[in-house]
Amino acid sequence: MGKYIQRASLAVLLASLPLSAEEVRVAVATNFIDVMTQLSRQFEAETGHKVILSSGATGKLYAQVKNKAPFDAFFSADEARPLLLEQEGVAVPGSRFTYALGKLVLWSPDPDYIDEDQSALREQRFRFLSIANPATAPYGRAAREVLEHLGLWHQVRTQTVRGENIGQAYQYVYSGNAQLGFVAKAQVYRQGEYADGSYWQVPDALYSPIIQQAVLLKDTEAARALLDHVRSPQAIELIESYGYGAEAGAPIARHLH
Repeated sequence: MGKYIQRASLAVLLASLPLSAEEVRVAVATNFIDVMTQLSRQFEAETGHKVILSSGATGKLYAQVKNKAPFDAFFSADEARPLLLEQEGVAVPGSRFTYALGKLVLWSPDPDYIDEDQSALREQRFRFLSIANPATAPYGRAAREVLEHLGLWHQVRTQTVRGENIGQAYQYVYSGNAQLGFVAKAQVYRQGEYADGSYWQVPDALYSPIIQQAVLLKDTEAARALLDHVRSPQAIELIESYGYGAEAGAPIARHLH
């Protein structure tokens, strides 16, 4: 009887999967790779399709897409590159949407380093400050805007170490090569709690909104299904658990045209 139930369960599972599983190749901004890995596992379990992820700085991924890298979808850390791809005729028309609103955090693994006044930053009591490259990474651009707003950009430029992407910027701080750094909130936040250390969640008013958009590059059934999954309530709950935000008039799953 037990073997019969197992066979029947397997038959039901197989019947629910597509007749031909497809691969979906996705370019994803570094800040979102942990979330996208979990979303991909959910999607693979539900559909039988396989997701292959490639992460990096948004600017570099955009250049790869323009050079005809074989991606089916692009999850950017900004809205500018997906819009450009749409305007340039590279992206599938009407597929662009906002999947997350990024948040910037000043973080140190030292629990006593960052206080409410950010005195270590303002008084430059550090050897190195880590940021992502402002030229290619939206979180790096946001970090520069914060430092400019605080009147510190020119003073700290010689003390900054710049990661190629926000993942590398985080690693510089995590490893101790930099005493503090501007990182994505998603890198140091899970289920309502920050990682060990000290932090300052930068007020939204100090930098341009980090509107993270995705776009379809190849119009396949599997790629469309993946983007639909990312817009599902289950996915939105996971995305928000990593500290990504949504603002009035710009919900996470809003379509933009």
